Amino acid sequence: MANKLIVSLSPHVHSGDSVQKNMYGVIIALLPALLVSFYMFGLGAVVVTLTSVAACVFFEWAITKFILKREACTICDGSAALTGLLLAFNLPSNLPIWIIIIGALFAIGVGKMTFGGLGCNPFNPALVGRIFLLISFPVQMTSWPTVQQWTSYTDAETGATPLALMKMAVNGDANALSQLPDTLSLFLGNNPGCIGEVSALALLLGLGYMLWKKIISWHIPVSIIATVFVFAGLMNLINPVAYASPLAHLFTGGLMLGAIFMATDYVTSPMTHKGMIIYGVSIGFLTVVIRNFGAYPEGMSFAIFIMNAFTPLINTYCKPKRFGEVKK
Repeated sequence: MANKLIVSLSPHVHSGDSVQKNMYGVIIALLPALLVSFYMFGLGAVVVTLTSVAACVFFEWAITKFILKREACTICDGSAALTGLLLAFNLPSNLPIWIIIIGALFAIGVGKMTFGGLGCNPFNPALVGRIFLLISFPVQMTSWPTVQQWTSYTDAETGATPLALMKMAVNGDANALSQLPDTLSLFLGNNPGCIGEVSALALLLGLGYMLWKKIISWHIPVSIIATVFVFAGLMNLINPVAYASPLAHLFTGGLMLGAIFMATDYVTSPMTHKGMIIYGVSIGFLTVVIRNFGAYPEGMSFAIFIMNAFTPLINTYCKPKRFGEVKK
């Protein structure tokens, strides 16, 4: 009997990857930064994290079941929990619970489910929630508790962040940069800020894990970090009194968190390596420009948000060559 020709849809070779596997892989990579946040901010970090994750999971379940009326439950794939964790990492540890819940609703309801759910959203949902809260509640979102107040929550003592001091220097305060913590303190996370962004060391450990597991490639985080280092370094050489050192830029604010965990989002970042580098360089450049010349001390969230909008255009002009195509 002659052999039959079996025709099936791709993929014909499966790598073993899945949405669930990659989402939980990123959550594992975030654990070092999560543990550091608990150590640095204590009860406040625990409350913010649990509230954000629980609210994001609940809103995805409720919207899927009661508004979209879909039978399939998507909360077990890890994407909602990851959005909640990333949103929490972008919040101060004394933020009131009701504001966190509003941010979670906006991140899931508007940033994700409005466009059809995972895989359809043009912007990173956690960034959508964070930017919405920053614009809507600027006072609460820019009140930064100092570290190691383990039992304090809403009544925690606040202080100026390194980014605020860097912005003061740009605005003419000649002594602002001298008040910055030393580089080692910035690297380890012993300074005020959002709960998940303060420790560059913990975030770099997460990067190493994701590269080892091949969850992401190096192109986006390395291009962002290199661009910020070069551009901030040039500005520091021009005027070291007004512009902070490149290491200060790298180890403060949400730069490491954004470069490693938010800009690398599969759905909202380019598909090709060339596109990823263009995307990363643009984010790094915009971050330094916004930090030094914009109204906000931090520019990472806005830079990623802007470049999310350009991702379809980058994908259009950075297509891989078809198999067998002759180079002209």
